[in-house]
Amino acid sequence: MYNKQEVLELLNSKNVEFEMVEHEAVFTMEDMDNLKLGEKGTEVKNLFLRDEKGKNHFLVVAKEDTKIDLKTLKDKINSTKLSFASEERLQKYLGVTKGCVSPFGVLNDEEKEVKVFIDKNVEIEAKIAVHPNDNTATVYIATKDVENIIKEHGNSVEYITL
Repeated sequence: MYNKQEVLELLNSKNVEFEMVEHEAVFTMEDMDNLKLGEKGTEVKNLFLRDEKGKNHFLVVAKEDTKIDLKTLKDKINSTKLSFASEERLQKYLGVTKGCVSPFGVLNDEEKEVKVFIDKNVEIEAKIAVHPNDNTATVYIATKDVENIIKEHGNSVEYITL
């Protein structure tokens, strides 16, 4: 399981540039905003979703202020009706708990089943702010580096317009 330390070790082993800030545990975007960490990178939200039958799982990454309508999103990602995945599914597929959802969670997806969709508005950002599978720290890292790590692991990554 990739925990915070293992995520950081992976980034270092790949010579990926990043900056990490440790902080109190946060569970919502509002909690993140209250930390006032400054403008080191664009804060993103990460939605872990499942399809109607629970056979397909998706991680959607978007800027924190992006409004996401699950009814229109399902068509954009070629899915049936979407809903948020349960805590049990978070643990099973991403190895994290509520509040710790991150693109790095797919490193714990041993079967490489989770499909990752990143909003095109995130793609253009120099750096994004994501948790290293732990909500007591934030990593500021280039979107392209996150994409490359996910693809190297074997999960799919696709940019979409939200």
